[in-house]
Amino acid sequence: MASMLSQLSPSVTNQIRMDHTHVLTAFHQYEIGSSARVKRGLVDHVCLAIEIHAQLEEEIFYPALRAVADSEILRKATPEHDEMRGLIARLRYMPVDDPVFNDTFFALMRHVMHHVADEETLLLPAAERLLPEQLGALGAEMSRRRLELAGPRAPEIAGSVARSLSLGAMLAAGSAALAGAHLLTRHRTADRLSAARSRSSRLGS
Repeated sequence: MASMLSQLSPSVTNQIRMDHTHVLTAFHQYEIGSSARVKRGLVDHVCLAIEIHAQLEEEIFYPALRAVADSEILRKATPEHDEMRGLIARLRYMPVDDPVFNDTFFALMRHVMHHVADEETLLLPAAERLLPEQLGALGAEMSRRRLELAGPRAPEIAGSVARSLSLGAMLAAGSAALAGAHLLTRHRTADRLSAARSRSSRLGS
């Protein structure tokens, strides 16, 4: 399992970039006029993703980079995570119809985007320059730890994703799933018929 993760895992810096893209994409889906269910789902999903991402960086990426370099950007990275955690804690217990709900989420967005800009322009290039031989092993370690952190929270993650989908998106996803199941059934039926014909031709010859 460990060797498979080492082979299949993206490097630590690419995993961080993918996490950034995931969260920024979710930010773009947030609309003030969306239903309370969709907004709650998106916010919960973003908060979970940030919490897991921050812990992974603090346990694996920052210590590795700190061992070979020190900078103001690296020193302020964990305090920035703590600021995000403070906003996340407020959002978790804040009703969607609270007058400051949108503003609090937008404040989280601003913090995250500033943090992402620092990491992608300074910390990730520094790691790729200073730790080229360790990026793969760190990526495998991050993948293993991600599974440990996300596993117990799988129901939360699934629930937040489901709530974040608009009715149209849910219908589209359901239609796609039905179409996929239909095509799979047809494919299996065709395979069975082909196998049956093959057996018949062998018996007849």
